[in-house]
Amino acid sequence: MPKVVSRSAVSSSTDAQPTASSAAALRVYYCICGEFILVIDTNLSALPRRQSDKSTIIRCRDSGSAAARVFKLNATPVDPVLIERNGGHERQYRFLCPRCTLPIGYQSTPPPSKSGPFLYILPGALTQMQGQLPQGALDDDDDES
Repeated sequence: MPKVVSRSAVSSSTDAQPTASSAAALRVYYCICGEFILVIDTNLSALPRRQSDKSTIIRCRDSGSAAARVFKLNATPVDPVLIERNGGHERQYRFLCPRCTLPIGYQSTPPPSKSGPFLYILPGALTQMQGQLPQGALDDDDDES
């Protein structure tokens, strides 16, 4: 019977520069029920917030001044909701958690996600730690004393 010989060599360098793929760390977010909802190329806390409802703004399309975010949303689209805002109305095409149907976010254009310029994630809807409430999830901004 022939003799089997295998060899392997491991090469590493502490002087190596990080590659684009190693710098592109993805962040995973879950619904408070524990269902996987979002994977994105940045931390949600680093993204801008909408003034009207404090939702996190995710850019879906490139513009002249900013690039679109790389993300995947796992949520169920539902019928639009009409919201009254100062000076008019806003139509929101909402996305719900596929497990518990908690509202996760919305966009201003009909589904699928990424069909409009922005996707908005509702405050307190997502957490990075599966099974734990995000900080501020139960805060009430409408304190009427």
